Amino acid sequence: MSVSTPKSKSVHLAKRPRDRIIPGETFALKTGEAPKESDLKDGEVLLQSLYLGLDPAMRGWLNDKRSYIPPVQIGEVMRGIAVGIVKASKSDAFPVGSYAIGTVGWTEFAIMNSKQLEKVDIPHNGKITDALGVLGITGLTAYFGLLDVGKVKAGDFVVVSGAAGATGSVVGQIAKVKGATVLGIAGNDDKVRWLKDELGFDDALNYKDEDFPKKFKEATKSEAKSWTSHWHEQNPMPDL
Repeated sequence: MSVSTPKSKSVHLAKRPRDRIIPGETFALKTGEAPKESDLKDGEVLLQSLYLGLDPAMRGWLNDKRSYIPPVQIGEVMRGIAVGIVKASKSDAFPVGSYAIGTVGWTEFAIMNSKQLEKVDIPHNGKITDALGVLGITGLTAYFGLLDVGKVKAGDFVVVSGAAGATGSVVGQIAKVKGATVLGIAGNDDKVRWLKDELGFDDALNYKDEDFPKKFKEATKSEAKSWTSHWHEQNPMPDL
């Protein structure tokens, strides 16, 4: 009786998009033989991806031009961060059953050097997906950008563009914890309501509103000459 070989699915860049991602054209789903425990070398682990990160920066990685990181090549597995569980290990740092995160790519199974991964410790009230958000790169960007660079303190006035995004939403909440007044800027009225009603922003504005320049000026006029105001930009904004 033959034993079936485990399979692994992966997503590959098939064609560079000129503008938007085109389903069935930009990427190709491929199925191949999954890596095995016997394939591991010392210091490596076999990681099964549980959740994949999907971040705005990834769109830029598809463009064939010079940037801070080389573009994904045609035929390559799409680059991306994933959080997963260790299924086999030859690394003392990552025992079987532990969780890890790293630039694994869009693939179900991958052999990774332990130096390419970070351990994921989930708080008692957290969930594994937090490692891709508030406890991951976006959360760290918000934390260090606001506290180490911005040095926000009680009484400051903080303006956050892209406030409803993964990083901006955390920026605003940290600023509130520190006692600052927070003004969020987002792209539609639903996001504006979410920022105020659920995240506790002091105010929020829709930059697509035709009266946005006037409303922004009104919302910030008392802070216009303050040296304790902060602008935390996630996305380029229209001229104000």
